[in-house]
Amino acid sequence: MWFLLLRWTLSVCVLTVSQHASAVDMYEGDHFLLPCEFPTFELDDPTVAWSRYDLSPSTVHQHQQEGDDLKNQNQLYRDRTSMRTDALETGDLSLNLTKLQLSDSGTYTCSIRSARSEKRLTEVQLSEVMLFSMFSTEQFPSWAKALLVLLVLLLVTGVLLVHFRQYFMSGTSLLLHYP
Repeated sequence: MWFLLLRWTLSVCVLTVSQHASAVDMYEGDHFLLPCEFPTFELDDPTVAWSRYDLSPSTVHQHQQEGDDLKNQNQLYRDRTSMRTDALETGDLSLNLTKLQLSDSGTYTCSIRSARSEKRLTEVQLSEVMLFSMFSTEQFPSWAKALLVLLVLLLVTGVLLVHFRQYFMSGTSLLLHYP
């Protein structure tokens, strides 16, 4: 039980999110909506792409009229991104990023492509601030395990001595007769 308690780990990753000089603290495991809006109703066959150009492949999420197109998505974001199904109709091109990780730090670019042009709409910066652990994620060193076992043995011995103290202190002796 103690071994399991001492192995418990709490990691917190704090990310600063900035766009136009605003900042929000995010924690590892949280989700965040990366904002992007653009009137897409005038475009022919538009495609919105969220990218991080420091990664290869750079695609974080791509959405077309038919729905999400994730075949070129960077595997770091697999099953962690989504957009509204009606994004291209409403112009709300925001990206929902879930299960935030320390590796999510970087600059995200929202772009829109059509048959005639491509335009970068917005950039959102996720900056790493802090990562700490309450307890080490490494296994206990062998000396700590041995000390824990020794302490448990001493505790059990002490309990047994207290329980049988009357037997040891009574002065009564046991006589054995051999035939």
